[in-house]
Amino acid sequence: MNTAPQRPPLSVKIIYALGQLGWSLAAYGAANLLVYFYMPSESGAEANFPTFIFQGSVLGLLTIIGILNFGGRIVDAITDPLIANWSDNTISSFGKRKKVMAIGILPFALFSFLIFYPPFTSAVMNGWWLAITLFLFYVAMTIYVIPYTALISELGHHPDDRMSISTIISVTWAMGFLIGNSVYAIQALLEDTISSTLAFQTVIAIFAILSFILMLIPLLFLNENKYCEQKIEQTSMSKSLSGVFKNRNFLLFTISDLMYWLALTFTQVGVSYYITILMGLEKEFATAYLGIGFLCSFLLYVPVNLLVKKIGKKRLLSIAFIVFSIIFGVTFSIHLIPIPKMILFYGLAILSAFPLASFGIIPNAIIADIVHTHEAENGEAQAGMFYAARNFMMKLGISIANLIFPSLLLLGKSVENPLGVQLSAVCAFVFCLLGFFIFSLYEEKIA
Repeated sequence: MNTAPQRPPLSVKIIYALGQLGWSLAAYGAANLLVYFYMPSESGAEANFPTFIFQGSVLGLLTIIGILNFGGRIVDAITDPLIANWSDNTISSFGKRKKVMAIGILPFALFSFLIFYPPFTSAVMNGWWLAITLFLFYVAMTIYVIPYTALISELGHHPDDRMSISTIISVTWAMGFLIGNSVYAIQALLEDTISSTLAFQTVIAIFAILSFILMLIPLLFLNENKYCEQKIEQTSMSKSLSGVFKNRNFLLFTISDLMYWLALTFTQVGVSYYITILMGLEKEFATAYLGIGFLCSFLLYVPVNLLVKKIGKKRLLSIAFIVFSIIFGVTFSIHLIPIPKMILFYGLAILSAFPLASFGIIPNAIIADIVHTHEAENGEAQAGMFYAARNFMMKLGISIANLIFPSLLLLGKSVENPLGVQLSAVCAFVFCLLGFFIFSLYEEKIA
């Protein structure tokens, strides 16, 4: 293997980043649309979806969709270190990361659609269908994403490349999110000629095909052996995972990152509820809200990179936590604020651009810094395991949010009774503040 890898040019970074666009789009539905499809609100066009699975409470607190979503994410998180250890120990002339990614790409795209295609008339059978397809979806997702993210630090063997790679994949991740978020608007257009269910499923099928093509690009065109700094680590999974979590800086960062993903998932899963129930707008504005935030965040990518050089990653990410908490505080109390709803709508959407840009760029660069610092201090090259551990915490946050959010909706998800939706915003507010305080203990180091 090449012991003196070349620094990747911009073209290589873009080829790599297109894979992020693909997997971001493939993952969008499972992360953000399961509740929308399987537990629609009690007002608006969403109610036109049939009842595919049991809608009531389980054990008085939980829901079927919440349990399945949580269980799928936990299985996903558990497989992360297994796939990471496999990827770290792989030897292949094709590329140690690409070899593993190639195995997951087709089932990842396929099951991103099948989870939204319950074929039975029985709610029980559809529940089992969702459980099985979600399990297979998350396993396939892990097989592609874990080795893919390990390439961030291996391509970024120079500090400047880490920030530029993190910035570019943040752009493509956001593009994938924006394309996925357009499902509400495209569905509304298709509903003029076909049913709400078929319109929704058609959009998801198109997304699955597009995501497959995009994820294939780095497999075909990225020369891993030429541009990546890699070592083969013949280390057991338990030893590797233990070493990663003994890194204090990494542990503090990932716990704060867990809080961020809890809050962000509440935003992504709850956006249609916040828009239609708390703001009293049509569901199409959910697409506009997130679209405005992400598009405005693009304008901040250069300023964020400049601010990182001036004040550091830690300080800028701490400010982003505070801004994010303010957004949720306003969302919860929006009925008490004597300002027209449309002004608040645009104000919150634009304000969200700063935390979206900061959290989109900085965390991956922080992990890459930790990977290189850890290797310099301990001589252990464990990029795959570090990103797997980070993904474990991220997915744990998403899992918990997907478990809690539907349960809160049982307390009220209508204009007449919005209590559950309001409480979800309160929870997200608390998560952001906890993330800020935990991250304040992180010590910034760059190797």
